[in-house]
Amino acid sequence: MDPTIPIQATQLAGTVAAAHDFSIWGLFLQADLVVKSVMIILIASSVWCWAIIFDKWVTFKAINFKAQKFETSFWSGEALEKIYKRISAKPADPMARTFCSGMNEWKLTTEGHATFDGDLRAGLQQRIDRAMSTSINREIGTLERYMTFLATVGSTAPFIGLFGTVWGIMNSFAAIAGSQNTSIAVVAPGIAEALFATAIGLVAAIPAVVAYNKFNTDLGRYQDRLDAFAAEFSAILGRHLEQRGTGR
Repeated sequence: MDPTIPIQATQLAGTVAAAHDFSIWGLFLQADLVVKSVMIILIASSVWCWAIIFDKWVTFKAINFKAQKFETSFWSGEALEKIYKRISAKPADPMARTFCSGMNEWKLTTEGHATFDGDLRAGLQQRIDRAMSTSINREIGTLERYMTFLATVGSTAPFIGLFGTVWGIMNSFAAIAGSQNTSIAVVAPGIAEALFATAIGLVAAIPAVVAYNKFNTDLGRYQDRLDAFAAEFSAILGRHLEQRGTGR
């Protein structure tokens, strides 16, 4: 056996490795079609996640600011009718829309009635509560939009990347069998491409999971805030109904 053959094989493998581009762009271009498809899916999912994250961050910041502004106006002592006339045409945030839904039900029933007996008063109170509850559920449903996508990417992206990794490693073993050379220089390019798919999966999943947990917490707190406001507003309207029932 020619002793120079192992040396030549090693040199050839080193030349192949040197010719392989290990940059991020190079790993993507030289990847197998399946691995490349996995990378594209993960990159697109990551971009869409960041767009959702930015949108949710702006949205929650805006609605909390507007809710604080509305609550300041609501508890300032200004008449409810005056507040309603000012914002009813275009309520600017979920809390204002919840207020308007309660006031709409109030006005539809109270107009034309000077006093209320017990049954009418109880029925109106229930309709007001139901109207505000429906409004809150609708607003929370709107705020929850795209949250499922964040959760899905956070839970599935690592596995999609892992699929690309497994596929790439299978190709690396096929390359070993084809070249009959177990040198690391022969399998390194394929393994690098495969692991790059897992890395992209983690890059997509980690921000999605963190953002989902944060926004889910923010959403829960905001819903509690709306529920508390609706309960307080319902109590205020209930006192007004009692005053009308007694003729005061």
